Parts: sequence; structure tokens; C-alpha cells
Amino acid sequence: MPPQRPPSGRPRRHQPAQMMPLPGRGSSPYDERTAPMGHGGQERPAGPPPRRPGPPQPPPRRPADGAKPPARRKHWSFGKVLVTLLTVFVVFLVGVWVYLEFSINRVDALADYSGRPVAAEGTNWLIVGSDSRDGLTPAEQEKLVTGDSKAAGGGKRTDTIMIAHVPANSTKPTLLSLPRDSQVTIPGHGKNKINSAFSIGGPKLLAQTVEGATGLRIDHYAEIGFGGFAKIVDAIGGVHMCVEKPMEDTLTGIKIPAGCQDLQGPQALGFVRMRHSDATPRSDLDRVANQRKFIGALVSEIGSPGTLLNPFSLFPLLSTAPDALTMDSGDHVHNLVGLALAMRGISSGGVVTTTVPVTNGSAENWDKTKSKLLFDALKNDTEIPDSAILT
Repeated sequence: MPPQRPPSGRPRRHQPAQMMPLPGRGSSPYDERTAPMGHGGQERPAGPPPRRPGPPQPPPRRPADGAKPPARRKHWSFGKVLVTLLTVFVVFLVGVWVYLEFSINRVDALADYSGRPVAAEGTNWLIVGSDSRDGLTPAEQEKLVTGDSKAAGGGKRTDTIMIAHVPANSTKPTLLSLPRDSQVTIPGHGKNKINSAFSIGGPKLLAQTVEGATGLRIDHYAEIGFGGFAKIVDAIGGVHMCVEKPMEDTLTGIKIPAGCQDLQGPQALGFVRMRHSDATPRSDLDRVANQRKFIGALVSEIGSPGTLLNPFSLFPLLSTAPDALTMDSGDHVHNLVGLALAMRGISSGGVVTTTVPVTNGSAENWDKTKSKLLFDALKNDTEIPDSAILT
């Protein structure tokens, strides 16, 4: 329909024109009319639009009656790991200690008797290296060049007789060799070579003979045979020794070249037994000196980190030692550990090494004056006079 015209006579009113705002140029009178529904004409709050709620989550599952909730995984701290490792190490040491305590061979070597020397200062070990071939097959005897026991007179004999004195004060420990051909009084058997006491009456008679000849009370006893000695050396991979001159035993045929080298079982046994060689002109006196050198190197090798921390050396040593070693029935592993700790300084000069003073190269008769000075010093834990030391 066309718009009606206003009545005549009235002036026409013109509605002012309104301009549409340009984009980005302020508000518009239409803003309120174009507000979205549901806000009642109010402005939309600033900020990001509200997040829509996600799908409803199921309630947490509850364990059945009597069932335990799943355990959380434990996180191991450095302290817990360290404590665990220390515990395992201590348990290992205790196990080894118990194993050795009940596995080492025992013998009644020390006994009381009328006239036995009284205990003095320090502690004395009687260390014996016997020519026992027990447990060796004919092939092993041939490999070690042990010789025929019947040709040697039969029975057991001692190639090595030593006294290890551990002082109770700050004086140096002493490793003393008793030459095997020394003429001494054997209780009940007259005068004879000292190593005959072992073949006649075993460890007990030998200990009594040594006590009577030296006046020293023997507190502990340790013995090792041919086979056991060689097996211990092989278990730790050999013993490093520096040989000054080539050694060739004219009796056994064993040859050891000069120079620094690792002596394995057969060579090591030949080294501590050799006396028929140009390298041992003093015969038994040179042999006992070599024995002390080797024992020092052996103890150092066993106590080194390369042996104790190497399972390929430690475990063979632990499996070999019980069968190789014989101790007195009253001795224990801690006594043996104390001896090893005291003898560690042999190679470095921390232990006095000597032989009982003798009157001549045959080493059959002891020098009474010098030997008395030596034995008195050991009894009283005093320094041994230089005149009584025979290297």
C-alpha cells in the first residue's frame, strides 16, 4: 500500500539519517539489538570461550572385598642401593669366613708337657712346608718333579721350617728360618736332624723339638704340602719374582731363567726347594733365603686388590686353600688373617728375615752365643742385634 500523506497544513518532519558504523570504528546503535540470545542484552565477558565439558568419566574402581590395591613401584635411591650392596658384601664375607673355618684341615700339633716354655711377649707361629705327596696323581708328581718318596727315605719330611714372630709392641715382626739339617735334641730320640722329628712323630713332636731347641713357646701351627703349595700359586695366576741369576737344579733338572717373571706352580716349587745349583752356592742357607723371599711375594700377591677383587683369582684361591692348608685344632681363621697382615711387609723391609746363626756352611750346628741373643730378643719383643742376623 502506498504511504498515506500527512494532512495538509502540517509541516513535514524529517527523521535524521543515521550512518552505519564502519567496521572497527566504535559501537553501533544496533549492538544492543543484535546481542546474542540468552544474555539478556548484556555484553559477552572477555576472554576465551568456556570449554565444553568432556564425556563423563566412570567412577574409580574399588577393589573387591579383601583384595589389596595394586602396590606402587618403589624408587631406589642412591642410599638404599649403597646399603644393599654393603649388606650383600658383609653376608659374602661372613659366608667365606664360615666356609674356611669349617673346611681347613686340622691337626693336634700343640700340646702341654712337662718343661714346656712359658708364654712370653708376642705370638709365635710354626710354619712347615712338608714334602707330602698326598692327593697327587703320578702325573702331577712328575709335573711338579717331587721325586720318589721311597728314595727320600719314606715318610713325611719338612723342606721348610720357620718361626713367624708377631710382636705385641711396635718392633718389627720376624720371619726366622731353621735349617732342615740342624742338629738338635729330639725328645725321646736323641740328637738328630731337626726335620727328622716330623718324620718320626709328626707335627706334635716337631713343635716340641722346636720349643726345646729355641726356648720359644709355639702358639700357632700352619702346614702346607707340595701339591697344596703349587695349587695356591696357580690359583692366583702365579707369583711375580725377580731372579738374579739363572737357576738350574742338577738334581731335579728344574730350570728358571734370570729376570723378573711370574712363577707358576711347578717353577715356584722348584724355586723354594732348589739348593743344588750354581745360583745357590751356600746350599741350604740360600734355599731358606729364597723361601723367605717367595713367601713375602706370595703374601703380597694374595693380599693385593688384583686378587681379592678378581673373582677369577679369588674363587679358585678359596676353593684351593682349605685342602692345601693344615692348622692346629685350636687355631682359627682370624689367627691366620693376623699372620698374613703381619707378614705383608717382607718384600718392603717391614719384616726382619733371618736364619738361625750357624757355625759353618753346612748349617748343621747353631752358634750358641748369637742364637741366644736372637731368641732372647724374640722372647722380650726387642730389636734383634745385627750380629745375630744371618741373611
